[in-house]
Formats: sequence, structure tokens, C-alpha cells
Amino acid sequence: MNSPLRAPRIIATEPALRELANQLQSEALLAVDTESNSLFAYREQVCLIQISTRQQDWLIDPLAIEDVSPLGPLFADERIEKVFHAAEYDLMCLKRDFGFTFSHLFDTMISARIIGRKAIGLANMLEEYFGLQVDKRFQRADWSVRPLPADQLRYAQQDTHYLPMLRDILLEQMQQKGVLAEAREVFARLAEVPPAEHSFDPEGFWRINAARDFTRRQMAILKELYLLRNQLAERRNRPPFKIFSDETLARIAQGQPESLAELAELPGMSHGQLERYGHAVLQAVQRGQKAKPPVRPDRSPRADAATMARYDALHEWRKARAAERGVESDVILSKEVLWALARNPPASLDDLDRVPGLGPWKRERYGAQLLDVLARLVQQDG
Repeated sequence: MNSPLRAPRIIATEPALRELANQLQSEALLAVDTESNSLFAYREQVCLIQISTRQQDWLIDPLAIEDVSPLGPLFADERIEKVFHAAEYDLMCLKRDFGFTFSHLFDTMISARIIGRKAIGLANMLEEYFGLQVDKRFQRADWSVRPLPADQLRYAQQDTHYLPMLRDILLEQMQQKGVLAEAREVFARLAEVPPAEHSFDPEGFWRINAARDFTRRQMAILKELYLLRNQLAERRNRPPFKIFSDETLARIAQGQPESLAELAELPGMSHGQLERYGHAVLQAVQRGQKAKPPVRPDRSPRADAATMARYDALHEWRKARAAERGVESDVILSKEVLWALARNPPASLDDLDRVPGLGPWKRERYGAQLLDVLARLVQQDG
């Protein structure tokens, strides 16, 4: 089923957006997606909002429209179901950029995981259910460019056009498996995801894997290079990884070059990087050589033996339940819930009400089993 799509409507003015928002108030279901420019800007922003009903597709240009607030009441309306695929990041970005709130969500990726599908990507499901071959060229496109090419707009349209039908298919499968209530519980919690943040962590250099075994002096140099990369990225409005990769920063810190010639010999250094940033890099190396070595931030204290024993037992229980259902382990319970149970073990079903992330469906389905796992550990210790 690879039939041609009717051309989407482009919404690029505030009057057109207000008219659309009024029109969509009577809809029972809206499919939603966004496109951002995270691969091309220091601070990403939502560059396109796609909305589809069962009859029509719209592409909304927030770069052309100063005020997109007319969409807010639609997203917050409990009467209108909003269908996303892998909603979390879209929601975080929409909340960050526009302050929207959300209710009555349906996530097709989460639904696919709950019924035990292995291929949960949207392209996989569009091909399986609708015979659609998605052009993957645009997955890494710059969505801030204007005008957007027609084939790129068509790609964006496809991301929401088929979601209402895909939602219907997955809804039926969840009903057959008796897990729709579980999904609804997850969707409700998904609506509360916090906004994304435009932030820079000056201590982030500690998380660079390539520097795991560095000396304290090398870490001091790496810190200066890491701070420099952020400054350059902000100045040029580029993602930091497009200035230097983590691996290149680590090689510079390890090699400690003293000249442009030595810097040029390091793997990962391009001629353009050398020309644009070479002198600044050498100065950062010199600052790091003279600076007081940084102190690693305190790590979270390791759990005590009893807590670890409870966590391990719960982890094994979760693994067994996931195998029985044919789903990934975190579909049963998240790692955060396991730790909450291990650190503050409940003694009764009422105690489970206070465990963050453990909703009514999961408490009813798994509560007695969880208490049994924890009680057996107490008996063994006794």
C-alpha cells in the first residue's frame, strides 16, 4: 500500500495557524511529530511541527510563526488523543521551546514494545503494515533551512500521515493481549516528562570514555579543551561534536602538542580544524599544563550489601517475567523502580502505593510477586 499522498497544507502565518487550531478542536485524534536541527546548531530548536488527522496533513513552520500558542489548548485537551511515535523527545522539545503541556497521549513505539515487537522503528512498521519505503536520507537533514525541498516535506508528512492507522492496529493488538491498561498507565506518565534544557555541564569532560585512564595532568588539559570546544561551538552556532569529537579532544590531551606541526600529526585533526582552531587549542593545552588538576565529582555512594541483594533478586525476577511475556525487561519495571524497591523495601501492598513509577496496573499485576521476592530474602537472612 504505497499510494500517493495528498499534498500537505503548509501553515506559515499566525492567521492560518489560528484557523487550523479552531478547526482541530473538534477532532478526536491528532497525530503529531516534530523535526529539529540538533545536528546543525549549538542550541537546537523545533523547526517543523507535523499534525495529521485521519483526513488531512499539516506542516507547521514555527520558524515563520512567532506565536504558536494556539496549538497549546489542543495538546492539553483531555478529549483529543495525541498520537506520537517515540514521543519523549518530541514532548521535551515542545515543552522547552513553547511551554506546551500534554494529556491523553498514545505512543506507537511504546505500544510496540509492550506487545513484544522486536522491530519498533517507525520505518520498520510503516513498511510492514503499509508497504511504505521510507527515504532515510532526511533523517539527518537540516530542518532549519528554508525553503524546505518538496521531497523533504513529503518525508515529514509521512511521519504523521500513517500514525492514526498504526495506532488502530497496535490498539487492537494490545486489547487482544490484555495490556492496554498497562500502556495507558505509561502514556499518562509520559505526559509528565520534563522539558529539555539548553545547558552546558562544565564537568562533562569526566564522562569522555576515551579519557577513562588519564592522569590528573591529562584531565586538566582535557578540561581546558572541553571548555574551549563549548566556547567555539556557541560562537559558531554549531553542535560541539562538529567542532571536535570527544576522541579528538582525548588525543590532544594525551599528546600535549606544543606546535601546529605536532597538532597536525594527531589522528582526527583535519586541515580545516587546524586552520580555524589550532592556536586556540595550543593555548588550551598550555593552560591545562599549568592549571591545578581538577577533582572528580563525588560519585553516588555504592548501595550496601542488603540493598544490592534485594536489587539483584528483583532484577532476576524482572528478567524472568520479561522472558515469559516476550518483552524487554524495562517493559516490566524500570531500573529506577527496582532501585526504589531495593532501597526502601515495601512490607505490604499498601506500601507499594508510595513507590515512584509503580502505577495501579503494575501494582495489581506484579505487587504480590514483588513482595514475595523481598520476603524470601528476609527469610534467607533470618
